Amino acid sequence: MSNIVVITGASSGFGALTARALADAGHTVYAGMRQTATRNAPQAQAATDYAQGHGVDLRTLELDVTSQESVDAAIDRVIAEHGRIDVLIHNAGHMVTGPAEAFTPAQLAELYDVNVLSTQRVNRAALPHLRAAGNGLVIWVSSSSVKGGTPPYLGPYFAAKAAMDSLAVSYAAELARWGVETSIVVPGSFTSGTNHFAHSGHPADGAVEAAYETRYPGLMEQVAEKLAALAPQDADASLVSEEIARIVALPAGQRPYRVHIDPADDGSEEVSNVADRIRREFLTRVGLPDLLTAHPANTAKAPIALRG
Repeated sequence: MSNIVVITGASSGFGALTARALADAGHTVYAGMRQTATRNAPQAQAATDYAQGHGVDLRTLELDVTSQESVDAAIDRVIAEHGRIDVLIHNAGHMVTGPAEAFTPAQLAELYDVNVLSTQRVNRAALPHLRAAGNGLVIWVSSSSVKGGTPPYLGPYFAAKAAMDSLAVSYAAELARWGVETSIVVPGSFTSGTNHFAHSGHPADGAVEAAYETRYPGLMEQVAEKLAALAPQDADASLVSEEIARIVALPAGQRPYRVHIDPADDGSEEVSNVADRIRREFLTRVGLPDLLTAHPANTAKAPIALRG
């Protein structure tokens, strides 16, 4: 079945690869990215060229996840052109590297805005349409750092991804009775095929950063080198996009709640298995086992408020 897919942060990395993989599978894919006419014009053109060269339906979508106005306009365009959204993929994110103390509160707020609040903006614009339809799939691209090994100098990013993952867990239960499925995709550390490390942000407080360098000289380079060494040579970022395409292709009701793609095996899957088991057991204990699985919604039960 062909789906209408919206994916955020699709200018590069996991997002661009996923957009192409889903388009190759026959879906209509809206690759969301900001500044399609300026900074990301080459990436937007690359997506257009790919669509034409491969005969697939891959469309660029002006979508700045830090702007509610931009998000609303993007979702409105998709609905105007197709009347529905079947799959929503939260992929947009930004990484920062450096000692946590050297980042200002404003920098952390900006990081949370991109990695966490962005998903709320997109959800508030898109979910009313999925709920009205009584079906759909929301995929959250999380990180193995949420529950796995966490080297120093990535703390603010790890905290933001953990917040996003926690939000995804809550949404999964709250959308179940609307018939909307949730899948949380957990990539490990891929040091090639993405721009996370190359485009990472840095602390604003240079004095504090320099002070930490006296005790942790070259730490970030050491971490990057070790992470690269842990992963097999054939560990490519396309493993993530291929897994997302596999999930989308599964029949409704058979999509996994959480999957890991972690060639370095940092322990996240083991911890997540325990946490997810506790979640299942707790919801069952409080009499809410039906929230563990999305069920077809009876949309006639109550009116749904669309954004206006």
